[in-house]
Amino acid sequence: MGIDKSTSPAIIPSPKIYYLDHVKLLLTVLVILHHAFVAYGGPGGWYYRQPATDLQVVLPLTVLISTDQSFFMGLFFLLSAYFIEPSLKRKGVKVYLKDRFKRLGIPLLFYSFLLSPIVKYLVYHYGMLKKGTLVQYLSSHNNWIDLGALWFVAALLLFTLIFVLMYHLKLTGNGSICKLRASYVLLFAAGLGYVTFFVRIPFHTDWALKPVGFILGQFPQYIAMFVIGIMARRGKLEENLDLKMAERFAWLSAAILIIGFPLMCYVKIITSSPVSNFNGGMNLESLIYSFYEQIIGICIMVALTGISKYKWGRSSTNLSALSRNSFAVYIIHPFVLVCISLVLSRFYTTPTIKLVIAAPAAVTGSFLLAAGIMRIPGVNKVI
Repeated sequence: MGIDKSTSPAIIPSPKIYYLDHVKLLLTVLVILHHAFVAYGGPGGWYYRQPATDLQVVLPLTVLISTDQSFFMGLFFLLSAYFIEPSLKRKGVKVYLKDRFKRLGIPLLFYSFLLSPIVKYLVYHYGMLKKGTLVQYLSSHNNWIDLGALWFVAALLLFTLIFVLMYHLKLTGNGSICKLRASYVLLFAAGLGYVTFFVRIPFHTDWALKPVGFILGQFPQYIAMFVIGIMARRGKLEENLDLKMAERFAWLSAAILIIGFPLMCYVKIITSSPVSNFNGGMNLESLIYSFYEQIIGICIMVALTGISKYKWGRSSTNLSALSRNSFAVYIIHPFVLVCISLVLSRFYTTPTIKLVIAAPAAVTGSFLLAAGIMRIPGVNKVI
């Protein structure tokens, strides 16, 4: 990535960048689908699961989840960081921090102390068929710090606080990224894969920091994307994204996926190693997967943002409304997905059919419920 340290940070925000809102909307949909895939057979943890066991179902879901994980949360951090510095300059440190605590802190408290216990009770009562009322369940509930999917919000708040402190102490520098070069992007991705491998020696991806739920093995990418988001805004990178480069990275992503996953399956077979080796540790499988994940993830981010600028950059009333509600969707989608899964659990059919029903229903239901919530007075001032 070409770095121009002479570019000063923008003080006045640029005109609304519609395609970034549209990318954020797409990522929100992917989060819902990702959790639906986990609920019905993919690897990972979720509130309520009825997983498929057939390899022909589990393997495609694993590929989808792995591909999502390689880029979607990292890109969320990049997009979030992209708008921080202009807003901080415009509002000042005190006003900006007050706004961040309101818009990120209140949803964290709401989810941990209200929504998460309700979701857990629904699983306890209707999924596990345990007796007792909600009040009785809450009276014995002791896990009140449970961020669930909102670990991202907690991490974003933490990253933001660190950046604001550095900004206040004039330690943020003025480095910027104004243009992407393919060779630099690939070198950066390889370097990130190298760092990720070493971080995952002690911090496997199946281990989370309690009670906040941070999977530290994924954090090298999250931290890097947050920093890149700051620097990209300074250099007005969105003005210099190249469609041809983005399309080349899209083809490269597809090639890496087609070659990489069979290669990892082959390595597993010839080494007779457990699947858990790919989660981390000092082993060949973790090394290969760390490089694979970061390289394909960075390639997808470049492809998605670049193509979106040229193909998805116009204003749309409907998309703008959906995008405006995407944070609310992110917050409440676990409740919607779990409710749908519990209803479907009463039907005797395969997990695959349930997934086909639950995934689109969870997306639709989450956006409809979010639209209703956003009409409640005062809610739009928080989220």
